[in-house]
Amino acid sequence: MIPHDVEVFLALEPVNMHLGFDRLAALVSEWMGRSARDPALYVFINRRRTLLKALFFDGTGLCVFYKRLDRGRYRLPEPVGDGSVVEMSEEELEELLDGLAPGSAPRNKTKRTLH
Repeated sequence: MIPHDVEVFLALEPVNMHLGFDRLAALVSEWMGRSARDPALYVFINRRRTLLKALFFDGTGLCVFYKRLDRGRYRLPEPVGDGSVVEMSEEELEELLDGLAPGSAPRNKTKRTLH
């Protein structure tokens, strides 16, 4: 659904996770100076950094992806300058979604056995 090589923008200011499509699209415009219908993925986190929402336009409508970490907190990258929005690579987004600090060395994943 999301094409490769899409631009990814992360808002560093926390967002109320009750916000839906229209309000998130308005934040894209207000905070990022872009249209939610541009070919990009717009990522938002909550104050506790345990929830993440991503907004994406797939050509037919807006999509919202929602993730809650089972444990830990999302580790955000440092802002560049005085900015409250960071552009990320796809690799950095994957690290963020995995609970790693974007740009950090990958941690060893341990295999869990179910009892």
